[in-house]
Amino acid sequence: MESKENNFNQPLGGNEMPRFAGPGTLFRLPTQPTAKDLDIAIIGIPLDIGTSNRSGTRFGPRQIRGESVLVRPYGMHTRAAPFDSFQIADIGDVPLNTFNLEKSIDIIEHFYDVVVEQGAKPLSMGGDHTVALPILRALHKKHGSVALVHVDAHADINDMMFGEKIAHGTIFRRAIEEGLVEGNKMFQIGLRATGYSADDFDWSRNQGARVVQAEECWYKSLEPLMAEIREVIGPDTPTYLSFDIDGLDPSVAPGTGTPEPGGLTASQGLEIIRGMWGLNVIGADLVEVAPPYDTTGNTSLLAANLLFEMLCSFPGCKRRD
Repeated sequence: MESKENNFNQPLGGNEMPRFAGPGTLFRLPTQPTAKDLDIAIIGIPLDIGTSNRSGTRFGPRQIRGESVLVRPYGMHTRAAPFDSFQIADIGDVPLNTFNLEKSIDIIEHFYDVVVEQGAKPLSMGGDHTVALPILRALHKKHGSVALVHVDAHADINDMMFGEKIAHGTIFRRAIEEGLVEGNKMFQIGLRATGYSADDFDWSRNQGARVVQAEECWYKSLEPLMAEIREVIGPDTPTYLSFDIDGLDPSVAPGTGTPEPGGLTASQGLEIIRGMWGLNVIGADLVEVAPPYDTTGNTSLLAANLLFEMLCSFPGCKRRD
């Protein structure tokens, strides 16, 4: 369905087709094979061979799409109307090599090269967090080094895992080393629990990053934190948001491979994403949803709502009076 007002793609409404029926795309949007003529391209990356604990994130994009039928097109608090602001479509999943992580990383990067060349901003569903590295590599070719807001229980700055330089726990060390991310404009929010040494978090700090451990977030609003982040990054710096669902507490997001107690609340997750408004967001991802560990579907439903809020935080999204 298309909006008569602006000819932008619109989600299929619940009064036009029952929510348990209709297309299986994110928000029941139209689909197309490429990002041509899109402002924002929705992409699934069903990868889970970069994980170090429980697999299952390969099923994340499919179930997030399924649960997204309950998301409506207008943000009642922010008054944001993304589908009246951008041309958006679901362009499907990256065709991975499920037996080879190194080849899959190359496939993802080349896929995103085309998306970026076609002028669309990517909104991605993982898959495990390994997927963020090839996305950042593709975006770097157009934007150079970017600012990063990273929500996670883990810093993902290991040098190696089982002798491998690339896995879901190494990607942000690689991103800093490759110059994909500006260390002094990198924010990691929600890190917590146990580690092997102080360096598990301190390596990021030594690169200039601001590490906001979960304990700093307990029992309070994160709006002041996001105001600080907006001031440091500024309105012009290209900025990427990478949101690992395990940054949230397992009580609200149990469907993930490496859960940690004492995490962020669902409302704090919303505050972080809404707080991205005012930044030059060039792309975002939501990763590590593993549906086999949440038979209720609530983790995927929350993920779909977080993805909607990401759409609302892209620059140019209209706010209704």
